[in-house]
Amino acid sequence: QVQLVESGGGLVQPGGSLRLSCAASGSGFSINAMGWYRQAPGKQRELVASIPRGGGTNYADSVKGRFTISRDNAKKTVYLQMNSLKPEDTAVYYCKAVVVILNPYRHLEVWGQGTLVTVSS
Repeated sequence: QVQLVESGGGLVQPGGSLRLSCAASGSGFSINAMGWYRQAPGKQRELVASIPRGGGTNYADSVKGRFTISRDNAKKTVYLQMNSLKPEDTAVYYCKAVVVILNPYRHLEVWGQGTLVTVSS
């Protein structure tokens, strides 16, 4: 069974920074793409940033230049460095991984439980 555990959320003032982490645990799998999504109150969940296994990144226009996604394949962990945070960044942030289960062979999308980021003075 594959699980994703997020950490690093919290309360921060506008202009501040936070770093989110998401670690995968379990056995018998490999990870392809990983990404961060967020859902603000009353809004749909949206993609924030994604990173495939081989590198390259993709960002929502609203976070370009402020957020940086990275991953450590050896640690099965993805990070989201968030700088110059704005009140509109307030949301529950979710980690997602596309994993390959080796036996039996199949692909799965796995989600973390979410971590709350609140940007407020």
